[in-house]
Amino acid sequence: MQTYDVVIVGAGHGGAQVAIALRQRNFEGSILMIGAEPDLPYERPPLSKEYLAGEKPFDRILLRSPAFWKERQVNMLLGQTVTAVDPDDHAVATEHGEHIAYGSLIWAAGGHARRLGCDGHDLSGVHTVRTRADVDRMRTELDGVAQAVVIGGGYIGLEAAAILAKSGKAVVLLEALDRVLARVAGAPLSRFYEAAHRDHGVDIRLGTKVDCVLGDRNKVSGVRLADGEVVPAQMVIVGIGIVPAVGPLLSAGAIGDNGVRVDGLCRTSLPDVFAIGDCALHSNRFADGADIRVESVQNANDQASVVARVLTGSEVPYDAVPWFWSNQYDLKLQTVGLSTGHDAVVMRGDLALRSFSVIYLKHGRVIALDCVNAVKDYVQGRKLVEAGASVEPIRLADATIPLKDA
Repeated sequence: MQTYDVVIVGAGHGGAQVAIALRQRNFEGSILMIGAEPDLPYERPPLSKEYLAGEKPFDRILLRSPAFWKERQVNMLLGQTVTAVDPDDHAVATEHGEHIAYGSLIWAAGGHARRLGCDGHDLSGVHTVRTRADVDRMRTELDGVAQAVVIGGGYIGLEAAAILAKSGKAVVLLEALDRVLARVAGAPLSRFYEAAHRDHGVDIRLGTKVDCVLGDRNKVSGVRLADGEVVPAQMVIVGIGIVPAVGPLLSAGAIGDNGVRVDGLCRTSLPDVFAIGDCALHSNRFADGADIRVESVQNANDQASVVARVLTGSEVPYDAVPWFWSNQYDLKLQTVGLSTGHDAVVMRGDLALRSFSVIYLKHGRVIALDCVNAVKDYVQGRKLVEAGASVEPIRLADATIPLKDA
């Protein structure tokens, strides 16, 4: 059984960043990264944007070149999934029967795309957007697609709908709630994006539930709605969230449920086992101390840095403000903070000019901003969120006053 000082499970943003940060901090121990996919670590956000559109080849979304990992002596075991963790023996087992011992284990496995639970979910032509292989399969089918159905009105669904609409497909987007982005943004932003997509020909159906996916000879042919209507489609894209990949950790006794629970230094309840990224359930001060998972590149990278510091003798707890971004058509959305629980909304800028910000307040304090084509607001508003600043709404709404002066 091979032994490594650090074993990283997951070769996404978090796993890659912790290896990079360890070497940057002059960590000299051995490192092994185990990835379920056969590819070297690559950027995930472009999958539903530039990579799906064919605007970026795969080598341009690699996080680092093959030579980079070799030069820094980061060993790779790719195309394998860790199926078991033995916290007593400090070892993991893979699906191919390999047993690997660790000094410290960093769980950065992310999650799996949540699949539909109805009949027809496994038909050919039904896709999720989580890995390069997912998008490669979609791209091989696109030429034969005239009509597409997107299920889910979150970031992934909207980004995929934008790419398909721009490529000339007839797109129907189905959202079970009464607005898109309902879980992450306020109503003004939701209505703006609904209008933007409809202007590009996307048929958005709100408050709509799926009964089943229909097929012909194992190939998708449409989606039957709960009211009996059948929406024709040669492709269905499902964007309804992820299921955190923490099964082996929970089976080994780690505390968790919707993710694995970690403390401020990203330590799980198992000895010498850390967790970072999409699967790490942590208390977040920007959510009033609630236990949450933050599904973003920023979170994965920031938590990776926390663990790298711990393993090199510097304990600095995680305390980063969450931020996100999304590109759809000519709209660049930048979000900072968490708007959940807000009790007031301030509009800043002009929706008609497609450059504005939605500012969220709670008990008079700025807790989040959604900035559309408003980079200055995003940069300056970040400091307000970090500070939990109290600002008069009339000053926030006045676009002639820079947020740094508000």
